[in-house]
Amino acid sequence: MACIRPFLCASTLAKSAMAALKTGRSREIHVSSVQNTIMPAWVIDRYGKNDVLRFNENMIFPVIHYPNEVMIKVHAASVNPIDVNMRNGYGAKSLNMSRDPLKMKMSGSEFPLILGRDVSGTVMECGLKVNYFKPGDKVWAAVSPWKQGTFAEFVVASANEISLKPKSLSHTEAASLPYVALTAWAALVNSCGLKKETCPGKRVLIIGASGGVGTVAIQLVKAWGAHVTAVCSGGAVPLMKSLGADDVIDYTLAPLPEQLRIRELFDVVLDNVGGTSEDLALQLLKPWAGAAYCTLITPLLYNTDRLGIADGMMRTGITFGSKVIKQLWKGKHYRWGFFSPDGAALDEIGEMVENGKIRPVVEKVFPFSDVPQAFEKVEAGHAQGKTVIQVTDSSK
Repeated sequence: MACIRPFLCASTLAKSAMAALKTGRSREIHVSSVQNTIMPAWVIDRYGKNDVLRFNENMIFPVIHYPNEVMIKVHAASVNPIDVNMRNGYGAKSLNMSRDPLKMKMSGSEFPLILGRDVSGTVMECGLKVNYFKPGDKVWAAVSPWKQGTFAEFVVASANEISLKPKSLSHTEAASLPYVALTAWAALVNSCGLKKETCPGKRVLIIGASGGVGTVAIQLVKAWGAHVTAVCSGGAVPLMKSLGADDVIDYTLAPLPEQLRIRELFDVVLDNVGGTSEDLALQLLKPWAGAAYCTLITPLLYNTDRLGIADGMMRTGITFGSKVIKQLWKGKHYRWGFFSPDGAALDEIGEMVENGKIRPVVEKVFPFSDVPQAFEKVEAGHAQGKTVIQVTDSSK
């Protein structure tokens, strides 16, 4: 059952530290900016290819600035395609607007930038208004893209972004799930309206099913009773079947349109690929039955990078609106899916993990020293699960 989380407001680090002393938190695991000023981290000082990744042994230690924040010692993280894209500078204008909405800082002030969204680790310090977590808790989370990331020894996250780590998972396994699980949740639950009570019997098509988001999406809707059709390459067919897919389509055997058009129409399509698959997928939805198509490949960040924030968002809104209206005339719903940090959703996903409904799919684990090699692997594509970074040695 999802937890009831307290409302968290803003205050100061001084109040947080004073409260910690009053409550007598364990000194063995207490960490503060006074005791530690630097930490090891992988950073970038400019946007570009893989050679911009730099190991920095003297990265400034993160501090808790607001009472709704938590400091986490990172045991494991993972590399997602968004990390590769952010390394290249994709979405920089939009993300910098979130980092500095009043434009008070100089251009390039986001550097040195730590990438990495997923984390599994141990809570070291809590802000004044954090009541649900305490130092020593094992947690997992996906950190907002505009914040400093998790390819570091420590990271600060909002308490609303984190959840207690499933006890059945190691930190390495747990770090593979939050970002992709929350992206799948945002697309299927928030955008397409699927939920446990209404999902039984629905026909769901997942295009690009062998990646991180696809492997979680299969398990999520299958656990809720949907019929799942997964599209992947031949090498991933056994994995798709092991995750519970009812029907697996190998797009390398024959043209995908031919294989899909001989099947029954679908209630929901989750598209992890985009491009030409969008037009095809929209033809496969049941008309006038509340069917929904959701793509994770949107032009929002591309438009804002190219045109600026105002013009880019206007162009994006026109594009989205025209597609929505066009599909509504056919009795279908057109949606975009975006990752959203959500500790409460992670609570529910964690419960499904503990009940054996969702399992992590880890393709390869790299040591912290090999972060660039991990980026190269993810950038090469054709993933069958997640690429994980082991940051520090730890037990469950």
